[in-house]
Amino acid sequence: MIRQKHLLLSALLLAAISLSACQPQTPTADPNAIMTQVVQTAMVLIQQTKAVSTPIPTKTAISTPTLPLTPPALPAAFTTTALNPLDTPHTYINDECQYLKAKWTSTNAVPGTIVITIMFHGIEKGTISDPNQISVHDFSQLMNSLHNQNYTAISMQQMMDFMYNNAKIPTRSILLIQDDRHPAQNFTDHFLPYYKQWGWPVTNGWISAFGGTDPVLPENVALAKQGWINYQAHGVIHNIAISPDSTNEFMLSELQGSINNIQKYFGTTPIAYIWPGGGFTPKAVQLSRQVGYKLGFTINPRGPVMFNWVPQADQVDPQRPLLIPEGPASDPLMTLPRTWDVDAQQHLGAFTAIGDAAAAYAQQNKAVEVQYYDIVCAAKDGPIP
Repeated sequence: MIRQKHLLLSALLLAAISLSACQPQTPTADPNAIMTQVVQTAMVLIQQTKAVSTPIPTKTAISTPTLPLTPPALPAAFTTTALNPLDTPHTYINDECQYLKAKWTSTNAVPGTIVITIMFHGIEKGTISDPNQISVHDFSQLMNSLHNQNYTAISMQQMMDFMYNNAKIPTRSILLIQDDRHPAQNFTDHFLPYYKQWGWPVTNGWISAFGGTDPVLPENVALAKQGWINYQAHGVIHNIAISPDSTNEFMLSELQGSINNIQKYFGTTPIAYIWPGGGFTPKAVQLSRQVGYKLGFTINPRGPVMFNWVPQADQVDPQRPLLIPEGPASDPLMTLPRTWDVDAQQHLGAFTAIGDAAAAYAQQNKAVEVQYYDIVCAAKDGPIP
């Protein structure tokens, strides 16, 4: 660029000299004036050339870093005053992302879905002589009340899928468990009519004490093949409840022995253990997991359950000292509550209200939970379907 400027200036000077030489001698031109004009002209041309040849600098865009979003605080778990004061909700899913995705997946059970597990021992046509029994009349009233209040019975497999994955089940569900060994007539007289009418299945807690010599085994095996009744484990000796004094060998013989017997004679593997006499310990719960059980049922009438929400006690209740606290076992799925058949009807209203209140609470907090999931979970667990 500098060389070009010098060449241009030199050319102009030469041109000026030539012009001055060609001018007539009169009048005489002022050489200094001519030279000044030439230099000024050259400087103007140089400035114009510089303006054209020098590119206009462009502004460099400054990128603004994207700040990570701050997730909102998650709401507290749903609570209710409808439970006994010492019966508090216990959760069992530690991964918040897993829980929220299952909770809000559109094809899963809606929040507020409850299950009432009802325990039956004897259904008697005559005089009631045992507080564990319910009359045929009261049994019929209970079943009709459940239906009239829009409850639907589910199977043990449905119960497991719901409690683990929030799989879709009726919003108001019941799990009917008939404990102990019974002849086929017990089931065909009392439960089969409701299966035929409403499609309600029933679960039996089978005692394996007599193995293949059990006189009612063949007829129960035949019932199992019909598909509306499924058989789960209820111990082997059964009459000796598990306690803190029980040895590991005894507990394993009850837990594994039930599996072996049902596999051998019914051709299925039980997924649930109905604790005989309601007896369990933290060690027994650990062993039940070790041999493969997915669910366990006490005789403690704490209330209904929901997905990731099980009412349990952490200490002995002086008002109900016979109910073993489930909290020390640290496994709500293996220590689920059951409502006694003779008491179930009077609690239906309160149980239904718990589900309705939980549903309303969930909807109230849905936006916050979904926002939390989108910020914290979606990148690794995918969007909520």
